[in-house]
Amino acid sequence: MSKTNAARILDRLHLPYELLEYAVDPDDLAAESTAEKLGLPPEQVFKTLVAKGDRSGVCLAVIPGSAQLDLKALAVLAGDRKTETVPLKDVQPLTGYIRGGVTALGTKKAYPVYVDSSILTFETVAVSAGRRGLMLWLAPQAYLTATQGRLGALTKA
Repeated sequence: MSKTNAARILDRLHLPYELLEYAVDPDDLAAESTAEKLGLPPEQVFKTLVAKGDRSGVCLAVIPGSAQLDLKALAVLAGDRKTETVPLKDVQPLTGYIRGGVTALGTKKAYPVYVDSSILTFETVAVSAGRRGLMLWLAPQAYLTATQGRLGALTKA
């Protein structure tokens, strides 16, 4: 298993992590399915969504796999009047990653990262390692340090 840019960034920062592999079904890239394959609860597997604010531009929202992004909450946290998720066709040109492999680590450009505060309820979480079929298993604080993520309530109740 070769290391991804995301894993190399964690190595450079001396932040501990494990790599978790799972079988990829290109027709089912849902975070819930990934969680099931890893034997984890979906709220412990975090997905990264690419959004765009009307003032601040592109940002990344990291939320539990079982949750839905609250665009209004993201806008408030990002200092925007409104935000929307970017069209799928724009995800790879903006981040360098394809759907199912998007991570906040090692994107083409450094975007602001907003992380749902529920991440702190776990000792370890799974986030994409930047490739389909590969996840990073690490402490939330290590992830926040590496991404310079800002915490907030980002999901719909």
